[in-house]
Amino acid sequence: MRARQRCFALLWALSGWALAAGATTAQVGAPPAPSAPAAAQEPASQDVLYQDALRALAEGRADEAAALLVRFLDQEPRHAGAWLDLAISQCELGNATEAERLFTEIETQFAPPPGIMEVIAARRAAGCKAATAAARPGAWLAMLGRGHDDNVNQGSNNPFYTIGSGANQVSFELAPAFRPQADNYSQLGLSYVRPLPGRSTLAFQLGARRHDSQRQQDIATGLVALEHAWKPGNWRLRGTVALGAVTLDRALYQRQRQVQGRVTPPLRLPAPLELTFTASASHVRYPTRTSYDGTTTELGSVLAYRSGAALTQFSASVLDDHGQAARPGGDRSGWFTSLQWYTRLGRQWNAEVALTHQSWRSSSVYSPGLIDQVRRQDTTGARLALQWQFRPRTSLVTEWRAARNRENISLFRYNSNAVQLSLRWDHD
Repeated sequence: MRARQRCFALLWALSGWALAAGATTAQVGAPPAPSAPAAAQEPASQDVLYQDALRALAEGRADEAAALLVRFLDQEPRHAGAWLDLAISQCELGNATEAERLFTEIETQFAPPPGIMEVIAARRAAGCKAATAAARPGAWLAMLGRGHDDNVNQGSNNPFYTIGSGANQVSFELAPAFRPQADNYSQLGLSYVRPLPGRSTLAFQLGARRHDSQRQQDIATGLVALEHAWKPGNWRLRGTVALGAVTLDRALYQRQRQVQGRVTPPLRLPAPLELTFTASASHVRYPTRTSYDGTTTELGSVLAYRSGAALTQFSASVLDDHGQAARPGGDRSGWFTSLQWYTRLGRQWNAEVALTHQSWRSSSVYSPGLIDQVRRQDTTGARLALQWQFRPRTSLVTEWRAARNRENISLFRYNSNAVQLSLRWDHD
């Protein structure tokens, strides 16, 4: 299990509404993505600019959303969805007169359908008051899944192992409990994010996985995180602190603490590209196995490319893990890389493909006299997910995951494959 944990992603993207050539086009389910600078050095792609505005509006940054939407409408004055989003952002800023002017302009120019008229009527009835952070609604996501994993215990794919060295080497055959164990499982997940005063966001995340037979592999996770954003000039900065815990077989297994910083400078990159630099430090404690405690630092970067309905992200980082003096193998160094691709497939379908690779190299022999090898670990992961939004805020997600853990110590080498079907509810 990787010591580092990402904090959280925003759970929703605001739906946009557009009328073009007499037709209505909904833009829903955009994947979470970092937003572009509010004042880019190069002319920004219009689609990217609009998505950034929706992101800012969804995160409660109505002032930033309004500025981005004004820039977008300078180039796309007939985009009805952007007009509506601008009116809503002005309403949330408490600018009732300007919001009413924009609502009237929408009714005059675009003859909106009944659903949009209901949105406008509801906004008018509620009034336009500047919302405090405490008054902004939070967003939550719930997931209930059922799946099958062919190696829930990460059992070794080699039935034999050898301990000792030289003339003292002894070979054994692994007991069945240490070989791959397949099982079905049920999984539950719940996430909640809420804006706080001063560009801050609070997030909670809970999860549990219960196996049908291998109950000793049951896990539960909890995470709470606080994120704060800054925007000095055209720079964008985000800082996150997080606390987490993991239980295994209904007993506390791991505690985690993490701090992370993200910096997006105003580089002169082509409009669809965005480069973010990251740094983090995390400390992991194992209450029942204190010699495995460790502190991991990470330095990396994320390159994002957005085009139309698709987002591609490539990340790479270097890792350094300092453990307790008694930890087998001593300190470790390594690197991590991932490639992720998100896309919308029409109005109701989203797809995601992800590939990851992590490499660790220990600094000393794993266990002198027993396993006289310096551990080298390479783990490759893959994920494929297809999401069908068959009704508003309700989706069915089909997912496949695979892991290939290749090590020079055969005892720890394993492969696993899992498939899962989940019902997901989004609310914002």
